[in-house]
Amino acid sequence: MKVEGLLFDPRSNMYILLLKEVNGSDTLPIWIGKPEADSIALALGKIVTPRPLTHDLIKNVITGVKMKVTKVVITEIVDNTYYAGIYIDKGDGLEIPIDSRPSDAIAVAIRINAPIFVDESVIEHRNNDELEDWLKKLKPEDFGNVM
Repeated sequence: MKVEGLLFDPRSNMYILLLKEVNGSDTLPIWIGKPEADSIALALGKIVTPRPLTHDLIKNVITGVKMKVTKVVITEIVDNTYYAGIYIDKGDGLEIPIDSRPSDAIAVAIRINAPIFVDESVIEHRNNDELEDWLKKLKPEDFGNVM
């Protein structure tokens, strides 16, 4: 998956992080808060802040101890709450999953250039015709500046 964009949902007063399948048409909208949307927007815009923000700190800790994020996976949805894992290799080839909110995992993945995956069961659970129609009608100009 890749980050297709961020947009504001005035109905919920939250932001929507829209993921899109890299070589396909599946999409996954995830409602997130403003701080997470701001952090993702900064990373997408490659904007460097004077001091590290939380997701920059996570990146710095992981790289500072010579570990590597191998991937981020949105693993499940339970009661309309998404779960994700940040998979870290300590250098021995074994991946350790670290529980995370999807917005945090994606904010880290963008900074580290790690691939983003979504478990197929999450995509299947999300199927909703009304939502799918709305997502298909979105145009690039619908994705404004989050900050």
